[in-house]
Amino acid sequence: MAGHGAAAAGSGRTVCVTGAGGYISSWLVKLLLSRGYAVHGTVRDLSDRKTAHLKRLEHASENLKLFRADLLDYDAMAAAVAGCQGVFHVATPVPSGNLTDPEAMTEPFLANQLSRIQREMLGPAVIGTRNVLDAALSAKVRRVIVVSSMVTIEINPKNWPKDKIKDENCWSDKEFCKNNEDWYSVAKITSEEAALEYGRQIGVDVVTINPALVLGPLLQPTCNTSCQFLIYFLKGGPDRMRNKLWHIVDVRDVADALLLIYEVPEASGRYICAPHFISARDLLSLLKNMYPDYPCIAEESISDMDNDAPMTSDKLKKLGWSYRSLEETIKDTVEFCKKGGFLDDMEGGPFRFPPVYNKI
Repeated sequence: MAGHGAAAAGSGRTVCVTGAGGYISSWLVKLLLSRGYAVHGTVRDLSDRKTAHLKRLEHASENLKLFRADLLDYDAMAAAVAGCQGVFHVATPVPSGNLTDPEAMTEPFLANQLSRIQREMLGPAVIGTRNVLDAALSAKVRRVIVVSSMVTIEINPKNWPKDKIKDENCWSDKEFCKNNEDWYSVAKITSEEAALEYGRQIGVDVVTINPALVLGPLLQPTCNTSCQFLIYFLKGGPDRMRNKLWHIVDVRDVADALLLIYEVPEASGRYICAPHFISARDLLSLLKNMYPDYPCIAEESISDMDNDAPMTSDKLKKLGWSYRSLEETIKDTVEFCKKGGFLDDMEGGPFRFPPVYNKI
């Protein structure tokens, strides 16, 4: 929906997308191919189970080349980036469950958990980002877009008044996140800081984007963590959540924003991509009105909390970015979940609220 370029704007240009099979990156690959770009996509698994949805995209047969590459393997990343004029670094580790278990806090367990955190979160986030930037420097790309997150901006920022709208100058408190064992946010903050600083040091043009909670349909036939967030609201379950102020953006609008930031020469620094904000209780009320036939979570399961001022996406809007309504995004997400059977009754216990969302 962004106002940029004709259909063949990317004709003759090649870009790399890391983690090409993922939620945001799949939509980005689809958009890039539709705009005439040739795409080098990195994936950790080349099997059809992980890549069929990419191979089915229009123009994929002639303009999409997939590379088996792990973020921690510099040579593999360099091979994927070679010949590219730009890089979209989208790959990121997202935990599917708890990284700590309060019922198993033995010393061996903690040692294993810390090793897992290093392996699954901090290593790929930081070392992987540096490998991507080194590969970009070697290939002489013109710009690297790094996908960060709202969690690098909104979590207990130091020296930021609670009633002041959060913009790109705002950074989350990394030590607070560590103390809260919020390792996803620690990894995101650390990797974005490192990307911007390392880019300055080596002379690579790095721009970061900070999407909100991303909803919308998936191109792969799976249910990801953000879809589970919405499913839990609709299906209900035993878990409590906070009456947090949630910022939300449509996955297709994130793809538009990524391409816009890449193509506009004057784009620089960080860009918040968070057009909608709504409290957990107000989101529950909206879902009850839109889908009265679903049981939904109980209002009593939402704990009261004070919320600071929201974030603004004005900097991104000034580049010409536009976005869908929250209702359209929710509708399309729910329709995808219906077709995928993710809203059907599930055997083997109640549906659970993804633990990562009670950390951030």
